[in-house]
Amino acid sequence: MNLALEAEGLVKRYGARTAVQDISFQVPQGAIYGVLGPNGAGKSSTLRMIVGVLKPSAGRVTLLGGPVTRATLKRVGYLPEERGLYRNMSARSAIAYLARLKGTPANVAFKRADTLLESHGLGSVRTKKIKTLSKGMAQKVQVLGAIAHEPDFIIFDEPFSGLDPVNQRVLEETIRAQAAAGRTILFSTHVMEHAERLCDRIVLIAQGKKAFEGTVPEALALAPSAAVLETEGNFDLAAALAPRGFALTAEGEEHGNRRWRAKLDAEKGSRQLLQACVETGAPLSLFEPARASLHEAFVALVGDKVAVGGGA
Repeated sequence: MNLALEAEGLVKRYGARTAVQDISFQVPQGAIYGVLGPNGAGKSSTLRMIVGVLKPSAGRVTLLGGPVTRATLKRVGYLPEERGLYRNMSARSAIAYLARLKGTPANVAFKRADTLLESHGLGSVRTKKIKTLSKGMAQKVQVLGAIAHEPDFIIFDEPFSGLDPVNQRVLEETIRAQAAAGRTILFSTHVMEHAERLCDRIVLIAQGKKAFEGTVPEALALAPSAAVLETEGNFDLAAALAPRGFALTAEGEEHGNRRWRAKLDAEKGSRQLLQACVETGAPLSLFEPARASLHEAFVALVGDKVAVGGGA
C-alpha cells in the first residue's frame, strides 16, 4: 500500500499539558481520510504537526514518501482552522496569491482562480474584496486557495465549520471531485456525519489519544444495535417497556405517531423487544432496525462525556 502520510507516535506538549499523546495512523494515497473527535480533542495540533506548523514533542511524520520539507509542502494544500486572508485583496487575487506561494506561475494562478470561482458559484464576486464577503463566502475562497495549485495531498482543518448546510454539501462535492482527480484528502471534523458520507478511513481521537483507526464500516460495527419504533396516538412505549428492562428514548412525532429508539444487546435483542411490544399491547405502526452512526460508535468506544467534548 502506497502511503501519502505516516504519523508515528506523535506527541505534543504545551508546557505541562499534553494535547496529543502517542497518535499513529497511515493515510493511503488517493484516500479520503477523516480525523474525528470533539472540539479540544487534539485534532488541530495533530494536523499542524503534519504540515510542520508545530514541531512534535516526540514522534515522526513521513509526508509523500519523505520528511516534511519546503519542497514536499509545495505539493500539499492546507486549510488551517484559523482562517486568514488579506482583507483588502479581491477573491481572485487571494486565491492566486496562495497558489503562487506554492510555486504556481502568476498567469496560471489567476486563470485557475477564475475557473475555480466560476465553478463554485462565486464568479460574481471575483473582484470583490475579502472584507466585503460574508463569512461563508470568504471561507469558500480560502478553500479554493488551498487547492488552486493542484496539490497531490490536501489537508483541511474543520473545513465545514461556519458553512450553512447548502455550502457544506458543495464542499463535500468539492472533496469528492478532488479525490476523483487522484488527490489524497485528509480533513478533521467534529461532525461525524461528514465522515460517514465521505471517508474511506478514519481515526477517532479523544482527549489527545487515538481511540480507533480503520474504515467507517469497521467503526459502525462497534456501535450498539438499536431499533426504531412508532406507536399510534399518545401511547407511552418507554413507560410500558421499562419494567421489562428495555431503555427507549422519544424521538418526536412522525405523521401523528410517536417515534422511539430502543437500545438492544445480546440478551434483549429485536425479537425480545417485539415480543414485549405485543405483550404490552403497544399499537405499533413501525418496527425496524436502526442504522448505527459514527457518533454512537464513538460513544461506545470512549463514553458519552468524553465524546461530546472536554478533551485535551
